[in-house]
Amino acid sequence: MPDSDNPTRTWFITGATSGFGLELARAVLERGERAVLAGRRADRLSALADRHSGRVLPITVDLTDAAARATAVAKGLSRFGRIDVLANIAGRGSLGAVEEFAPEQLREQMELNFFAAAELARAVLPAMRRQGCGHILNLTSIGGLVSMGGFGPYCASKFALEGWSEALHEEVAPLGIRVTIVEPGAFRTEFAGEANMRPAHPMAIYRPVVAPLEDYLYGGDSKQMGDPAKAAALMFAVVDSEAPPLRLMMGADALGMWDQGIAARQADISSWRERGLETAFDEVGG
Repeated sequence: MPDSDNPTRTWFITGATSGFGLELARAVLERGERAVLAGRRADRLSALADRHSGRVLPITVDLTDAAARATAVAKGLSRFGRIDVLANIAGRGSLGAVEEFAPEQLREQMELNFFAAAELARAVLPAMRRQGCGHILNLTSIGGLVSMGGFGPYCASKFALEGWSEALHEEVAPLGIRVTIVEPGAFRTEFAGEANMRPAHPMAIYRPVVAPLEDYLYGGDSKQMGDPAKAAALMFAVVDSEAPPLRLMMGADALGMWDQGIAARQADISSWRERGLETAFDEVGG
C-alpha cells in the first residue's frame, strides 16, 4: 500500500486502549508498522508508546468532539506524513428496551458509534485520495445486520454505519481506497463492562424481555467464545490481502445469527410478496 520509498504503513486506530482496538494496535506494532493510537485513557496509550518508541503517536481524544478529531488527524499526518489504514474501532454498547432510554442517550449512541466513525473517515479521505490508496476498517457488529429486542439503540447506530460504509465502498473503490466492515459476534472485550450504557428510565413491563438478556450479557462477561487477538490478526490479514472483503464476519455465533436472520427475512417478505407486487398502477401491470 505505501510506495517503495516509504514501505512502512501508518495506521490510525481508535479505541486503542481496550478490546479489539488494543489487540489491533499490538498486532500492528509487533509487525513493525507505525500507528496513531487514539483513546481516552492516557496511561494505556503511553504504555504502548513507551515500548515502541518512534513508531507510535498516542493521542488522548474525545472522538465525539469534531475539533478534537480534526486535530488528531492533523497530528498524525504531521508526524508520519500519511495514513494508510483507518481502523474505526471505538464504540459503546447498550442494553435496555428502546422506551427506557433518555433522548440524550440515544444521541450519545449515534454520536460515538456512527458520527465519530463517519467523520473520521471523511477527515482522512483527502490524504488517502492524494496517496491514491488506503483502507478503512469500520467495526460494526452482527448487531449491525440483525437487530434484536433489548439492543435497539446499539443496533440502530451499527445499522447506520453499515449502510454508510457500503455506500462509501462504492464511491472510493475507483480511487484505490478499500473499505471493510468488521462484524463480530461475542468476543472477550469490555463491551459488557461498566462502559455498557444502562437505560435512564427502567420500566418493569419490559423486564421479561430485558432480564434474560442482562443475565446472558453481564453473566457471560469474560466467558465469550471470541478471542480479540485472533480477530486483530484477521483484520491485519484483510488489510494485507489483494482482494479484501467488504464484510468480515467473525464468530460462529455471528454467522449463525446471520443465517437465521436472512431466512426469517426471506420468509417474512415472501409472505406478502404478491400483495406488494400488486401496488403498481393497473396500466403498468405486475
